[in-house]
Amino acid sequence: MRKVFGDFELTVEAGYFRTSQIVVLMGENGTGKTTFIRLLAGKINPDNQDQPRLNLTVSYKPQKLSPKNIAGTVRHLLQTTILDQFIHPHFRSEVMKPLAIDDLLDLQVAQLSGGELQRVALVLCLGKPADLYLIDEPSAYLDSEQRIHTMKIIKRFIFNSKASAFVVEHDLIMAAYLADRMIVFEGNPGISATARRQCSMAEGMNDFLRHLDITVRRDPTNMRPRINKYKSSRHMEQKKAGVFFASQPCKY
Repeated sequence: MRKVFGDFELTVEAGYFRTSQIVVLMGENGTGKTTFIRLLAGKINPDNQDQPRLNLTVSYKPQKLSPKNIAGTVRHLLQTTILDQFIHPHFRSEVMKPLAIDDLLDLQVAQLSGGELQRVALVLCLGKPADLYLIDEPSAYLDSEQRIHTMKIIKRFIFNSKASAFVVEHDLIMAAYLADRMIVFEGNPGISATARRQCSMAEGMNDFLRHLDITVRRDPTNMRPRINKYKSSRHMEQKKAGVFFASQPCKY
C-alpha cells in the first residue's frame, strides 16, 4: 500500500500474517505506524485504490482516546457496546479482572484518568469478536505493573481466540514479549518511511536498534531486556558482533 499525507509518504511492503499471531510494529515517531494501523482498520484509504480490502472483521483501539464525548458510567459503556462479553465469565476472569475494571464500573467515563481510560479501551477492543485486532500503543499511561498484566492478557487472548493482532508498541519489554513477528518502519520521520516485510522478533529488534545505535541484553535471571549504557564495554562488544538485540542471555 501507499499513502501520502501532506509532505509525508508511507510505503507498505507486501506481507502476511497468521492466526494466533501478534505482529508488533516498531519504528521512530513519525514513521507512519498509526497510519498503517488506520489503513488496515479502514479508517483511511490507500492511495493505490486497486489495493484489495481485507475480508476480515476488525476491532480497533486507537492511539488517542476522546472520553469527553462519552456520557455515562463505564458500566453503561460496556453494557451497551460489548454486553455478551461483559457478562461472560471467561472474559471477565481473563480480561476484566486482571485489568481491575470492576473498580471503574461506577465511574463516569469522562472523568477517567489516562491509565484508567486505556484499560477500558483495551477491554472494549478485545470485547468485540473479530478476526484481526489492531491495538495502537496499549502501554500508554500504564504503570509497570499494569503493563505486565496487559502483556499477558493480550498474548493469551490472541492465542486462545485464534485471531491475529497488529500492535504498535514503544516499550521494548512489551514489544519483545508480545511479538511473534515484527514489522520495522524505516525512513525519515515526518518525510517518508517504509513498512518493511515482516520478520522474526529478533531480526526486527536488531534492525530497529541498529538504526538507533542502541544495544540490548537479556537479564539472565528474569530474561527481561535491558539497555546497555552507551559506549560501555557491553555495548561496544555487542555492536562489534552485530548483536544489537540479544534474544538470549550470552557473554555480553
